[in-house]
Amino acid sequence: MITLLLLPPLAWALLLALYAKRFIALWHEPVWCCPVLVIESDDWGAGMLSQAAALDDLRQLLNCHCDHTRRHPVMTLGIVLAIADTEAIRAATDRKYLSIVLDDARLAPVLTALRTGIVEGVFAPQLHGMEHYWPAAVLVAAQTDKRVEAWLTGDTLPRTEDLPSPLQSRWTAATVLPSLPLSISEINEAVATEARTFQRIFGMTAQVAVPTTFVWNDEVERAWSAHGVRCIVTPGMRLEYRDAQGRPAGDGRKILNGECGQNDVLYVVRDQYFEPALGHCAEQGLAALARQTACARPTLLETHRFNFLGESASVAMQELNNLLDKARANYRTLRFLSTQEIAEAMAHKDTELIETSLRPRLRAWLVRIHILPRFTKLARFTGLVWPLRLLGKWAA
Repeated sequence: MITLLLLPPLAWALLLALYAKRFIALWHEPVWCCPVLVIESDDWGAGMLSQAAALDDLRQLLNCHCDHTRRHPVMTLGIVLAIADTEAIRAATDRKYLSIVLDDARLAPVLTALRTGIVEGVFAPQLHGMEHYWPAAVLVAAQTDKRVEAWLTGDTLPRTEDLPSPLQSRWTAATVLPSLPLSISEINEAVATEARTFQRIFGMTAQVAVPTTFVWNDEVERAWSAHGVRCIVTPGMRLEYRDAQGRPAGDGRKILNGECGQNDVLYVVRDQYFEPALGHCAEQGLAALARQTACARPTLLETHRFNFLGESASVAMQELNNLLDKARANYRTLRFLSTQEIAEAMAHKDTELIETSLRPRLRAWLVRIHILPRFTKLARFTGLVWPLRLLGKWAA
């Protein structure tokens, strides 16, 4: 009989030990006092001129909404600073890589649209990369891949979205798979160039970086940090290369909001998606906001430039408008912030936004642990769910 009575506590102890490391990390993850929403959109910058009209439309839409503090929604823009100059590459006597940088006169309409939104406070530029690829890798691939050759020498400014997916990763050489690491000197030189270019174009240091295709490594972090980057947007895991099938891969380490990388760069997690061109509608964005808010986390919705260009643009604009309308209606205390402001609030433990009281933190922790893979089933099987429910009632 005594042995039977000891079984549940023993099972609970084993289960808690199994998840202990993750539980501790979730407890230390910042708990937000209010719902937070930011639209994170990548791939803007150097490229086709049609972006200018799309950016103007987005700027006007964002200016039509505001939260209870009268703050307009912020769309953070992952900026690509340069693109292949296909005309110059075609004209060159030998095949070499030449580029157009965002402040080139030929791209003036795009840069003007970006700067206007930044001044109005509805756009926040973030460093995505000098290019959305490693130029030397694209040159090598063009020697054997006719698609890449055509991309590099076409009649118009190319779209990085049209490159083979592995080549869109900037911080790994994907001319062969699995991809090869770049040297430290190559990384340092490339980061120094893109940091200087960002500063020149926007008149500010890039403090937030978004790795292209979320493939990056410690050396990139160190180089970014040396040039002023304080925050890195992540997908909640570490990816460092392209595997034999061309897929982003890494050590699988999980990342939470507020954790730090090399030289104390702070991680912010973006693992929710809003891609209207792929069939996502306002309801998907609202569901993501509900999930993140239940976990007392900020909601960073990932979207991309391609949604707002071409045939999908009108639908994407309508769904974004619906999302913002319903988000404001559903959450009276909703805050629109930039990713940099989210990072700063976590770094400084801003008590206006970050919860410090025990019971709210405990409530958030209980929600977070119950979405861990298999934990809820195991908690039910062992009976641990009952003491956790009592803990939840106390925290309510």
